[in-house]
Amino acid sequence: MEKVPMTAEGYRALDEELKRLKTVERPAVIAQIAEARTHGDLSENAEYHAAKERQGWIEGRIAEIEDKMARAQVIDVSKLSGAQVKFGATVSLVDEDTDEEARYQIVGEHEADVKQGRVSISSPLARAMIGKETGDVVEVNTPGGVKAYEITKVEWA
Repeated sequence: MEKVPMTAEGYRALDEELKRLKTVERPAVIAQIAEARTHGDLSENAEYHAAKERQGWIEGRIAEIEDKMARAQVIDVSKLSGAQVKFGATVSLVDEDTDEEARYQIVGEHEADVKQGRVSISSPLARAMIGKETGDVVEVNTPGGVKAYEITKVEWA
């Protein structure tokens, strides 16, 4: 069983979503199905079919979250340190072509959100940065071609 690395914050977010799905969403969709059944012929009942579809999605999402949580390898970023980039590090970069600055934290796959400055450990950018240090230049294959970034800072926040 392959471990899924994630931050403590990412684990908490999954746990909150799981609780919401089980205590709010699941009972609500069961009530919708019961209500739709009172409307007669199920074969032509759009409300019933929509509610059943939603129920299937909720049950699938619950199973997916429970699987991730069972395989979770929670990494406490506050206890990490060092000069090398690894999981949990917050890395400041400069694009060597445009001098554009960016700052990303390397997190687990389900936590990734580029707009909030979090990139997945399995992303090409994160894979290129792992093991590098401040001052190193990393090259990343992007759809627009190869991009070069200089690592200007490695932080543990």
